[in-house]
Amino acid sequence: MRRMPSAVSIAAITVLLAGCGGGTKLLTGNPESGVQASAPQAAQKLGFPSVATKNTTRVGGGDAIADAAAVALAVYPSAAAGTHPTAVTLAPSDDWQAAIAAAALMAPPIRAPILLSGSSSLPSATSDALSELAPTGSGAAAGAQVIRIGNVPSPSGLRATTIQGSDPFALAAAIDRFASAARGKASANVMIASADDPAYAMPAAGWAAESGEPVLFVTGSSVPQVTRQALLSHQHPHIYVLGPPSVVPDSILRQLGKYGPVKRVAGADPVSNAVNFAEYRDPACPYGQPCGHIPGSFGWAMRSPGHGYVLVNMHRPLDAAASAPLSGSGDYGPILLVDNPSTLPSVVLNFFLNYGTPAYSQYGPTAAVYNHAWVIGDQNAVTVGVQAQLDSLLEVVPQGK
Repeated sequence: MRRMPSAVSIAAITVLLAGCGGGTKLLTGNPESGVQASAPQAAQKLGFPSVATKNTTRVGGGDAIADAAAVALAVYPSAAAGTHPTAVTLAPSDDWQAAIAAAALMAPPIRAPILLSGSSSLPSATSDALSELAPTGSGAAAGAQVIRIGNVPSPSGLRATTIQGSDPFALAAAIDRFASAARGKASANVMIASADDPAYAMPAAGWAAESGEPVLFVTGSSVPQVTRQALLSHQHPHIYVLGPPSVVPDSILRQLGKYGPVKRVAGADPVSNAVNFAEYRDPACPYGQPCGHIPGSFGWAMRSPGHGYVLVNMHRPLDAAASAPLSGSGDYGPILLVDNPSTLPSVVLNFFLNYGTPAYSQYGPTAAVYNHAWVIGDQNAVTVGVQAQLDSLLEVVPQGK
């Protein structure tokens, strides 16, 4: 049975997250001073339904910096012993490729949530969240409390290590080397995404956070040398390319085939691509039998209810990196996309109708499995109407309904 998010997790979002809009400053309210019964619209001020419904929780930041800060605090409430992360990844807010690749550091053994920053100074949301998180130091990262990705500030008073690269391709390869060293071996699987079209790369962040398998990048016309070198270091890995031939041409797959067997996970558009990745498993699921992720397989294999999901606007690629720790902890689940804030795409709707609605037997709903979805961003990213529709789709129902 899936667990619903804890009260501490919801409080971390509702109290510490910037309000809807464009700001990135965390609020510093007192969670013990609750909304009073006499307050106008008391229920709405508590955050229902705009922050949470029975089957969904919203991280309502006006931008990815605020969303990343809130997600990090939801994953690591940092309010009691054992709830602090050992390390935090500080990724560049002007490099979506590096930020998505950095999601792999959320996987064991480091398990570092992602915060975002520009190059000049830490945004207040990031600085405040980092103070709350108070990372303890990761043995797998040589005691570092902060893992800096590229040209981001070095927070004072914390032990930091830096992953450097001259461009997004080199940064992604350097993140892969760092993660392999921390793990003690290179992964058997590698994801390849387009550096030119972020919407097709976004689902990779969630799987990287869950599995630790790296995200490397290609262009529409070449496989950069640093990507080739990274593939060589994995010693004939299984290579999974995200996106259709219009994004990553077949000629690129032939080049990648020199370094290991290549398979494509594709959809005609970014939304379909994310759904197909959520359903995908290699080796393929036996026909007519239950499908699920098994040790040694690649892919979410989400073809049954009882899972977590993360809903992100495809036009906010940094939100994929910001939300990736939710895919790699708690309810564990894939990143799905919307292309319009006010509409749940039909392919996502059909995915939930086919696989996402739990049914309970004669033993009653308390014996059922449950879903939970995280909605990322304010109403400019995903409206409350879409959130309410999602809540209904995830509700447990009697068998045969």
